[in-house]
Amino acid sequence: MRIYVAQSGETLLTLAKKYNIEPTELITLNPHIAITDSSIGGQSVYLPSHSATPTPSLSDTDMDAYQEIPYCPPSGLQPLHEWIPLTPLDQMAQTEYDVLIVGSGAGGGAVLWRLCEKWKDSGLKIGVVEAGGLVLPSHVNGIPTLGSIRKERYIAGHKLPYPAIENPVAFPMVKQVLALGGKTIFWGLVSPRFPPSAFAFWPVSYEEMNPYYNLAEQMMEVSSDFYDDSTAQQLLFKRLQENGFPNVIPYPYAVYTKSSKYGKVFSNPFFSSMTFFAYALNLRSFDVAINARCVRIHADKNIVTGVTVMDPALRAYHIKAKKVVLAASTLENPRLLLYSGIPGRAIGHYLTDHSFIVAAGKVSRKEFTEIPGIVGLLTPASEREPFQIQMSGGNAGTISYQQYENIPVQEDLTMSILGFGEVEPRYENKVVLDPAREDRYGVPFIKIDFSYSERDLAVISRMAATLKRFAAAAGVALQSEPGKSKICAVRPGGSIHEAGTCRMGNDPSTSVTNRFGQVHGISGLYVADNSIFPTVSGTNPVLTIVALAIRTADYIAWQQNNE
Repeated sequence: MRIYVAQSGETLLTLAKKYNIEPTELITLNPHIAITDSSIGGQSVYLPSHSATPTPSLSDTDMDAYQEIPYCPPSGLQPLHEWIPLTPLDQMAQTEYDVLIVGSGAGGGAVLWRLCEKWKDSGLKIGVVEAGGLVLPSHVNGIPTLGSIRKERYIAGHKLPYPAIENPVAFPMVKQVLALGGKTIFWGLVSPRFPPSAFAFWPVSYEEMNPYYNLAEQMMEVSSDFYDDSTAQQLLFKRLQENGFPNVIPYPYAVYTKSSKYGKVFSNPFFSSMTFFAYALNLRSFDVAINARCVRIHADKNIVTGVTVMDPALRAYHIKAKKVVLAASTLENPRLLLYSGIPGRAIGHYLTDHSFIVAAGKVSRKEFTEIPGIVGLLTPASEREPFQIQMSGGNAGTISYQQYENIPVQEDLTMSILGFGEVEPRYENKVVLDPAREDRYGVPFIKIDFSYSERDLAVISRMAATLKRFAAAAGVALQSEPGKSKICAVRPGGSIHEAGTCRMGNDPSTSVTNRFGQVHGISGLYVADNSIFPTVSGTNPVLTIVALAIRTADYIAWQQNNE
């Protein structure tokens, strides 16, 4: 209890407001004051002990000082309505680019970042055209509202059947993603290197690729740290090593796993091509147009001069460029080259892919600690075994969204086991134009001829037998639905790893580009995605796409410096 002597003109009500006291409480403490709104100057007033110190009133001097403090000026910032700055096609048509990149997936994004790094202090102009729109600003795993089931449904809504194939039976499962970032906004993040033996038929050696692999792993934050502290991972790894798979390794995973520090918040841990765009934006300016379908490449006297692109309203724009880099996909690159009349016997040929088998299994949860964690293990492809077996799972079979989803405890851990097998690159496996049909932009459909060779079928058979041994060695019981096999083969195109239609090599009769990705016989025209792979090994391709694309960008920058 405190005693306060009221000043002239004060009332119980003004004191209640002044000291932030409920009026009824103040009236109860002061029954000797009958009228609450009459002046009580000079009278003693009881205040509760919890009453606040009154806020002093402003004096004339304080008011004058306050009025002399100016208001902060407006920021003057222009409003931004997209999460990445975009350039209208009519504006790009008024610019001549030193390099124009067609496509924004792993290859296109890597070329963009590397050129922006090399040319950050130059006035050279870089542009990107992407046939798709703004679908996601990051990898799908980084979207908090897309839980495990909603994520798969969302991917299914955007990873769509390739629309312009005349005979899909030969390659029925191939998918297309039309979006800034391409397939990398949905990919599986597993990032092993191709084995040294894979480069036996490449014009590039593993030793030459090694520093570019190092750089790609650094930019993509590839490590196995994601699986640290998982008892399920540790136990199954040990079982496999001791039971016939000594070469098993944890997934090399493209996820940033370190703690935030120095005030940096790592809100985008999963790698996608958006990572390259973010780095590039902070190095220098460049132009990006979306919903811009490239329909033709232009060359004059075997020197590239630019491209024609069309918007969804079918308006055509000619964009001038001194160098053009195609990173539009294994099917779109040869389609563009062939329709544009670019010469080359090998264009569209040597289409290859991974043969692809899948299985599911379970392992008892009782074999692990209370929190078993997650699993990501693989046996790398090799010259003797040209296929990769990989296993993932744990918890409820998902690796993300634990922060948001309520996942019930299960008696068994579900494991997904996959096999990727090398497919021979053969001339007769090809992509050709179908002049009888064309899409809405006037570009002919394609026909695909594809089949497995006897060697490919033998690889699939050996891969299936190894998958069974792999599961048994790990103590995983393979499961199947009634009437279905425990292991099934996915139809061609299902791995989403198609490659080879613009393969690199030294001989123009059997390859489309040279060892740096430049198209034979056409100065200034390059290819920078997995369509230039001479072989696919049995290995996930994204890390190698990025490494090769960075190498091609370095070559372009070197040429620029020596012109």
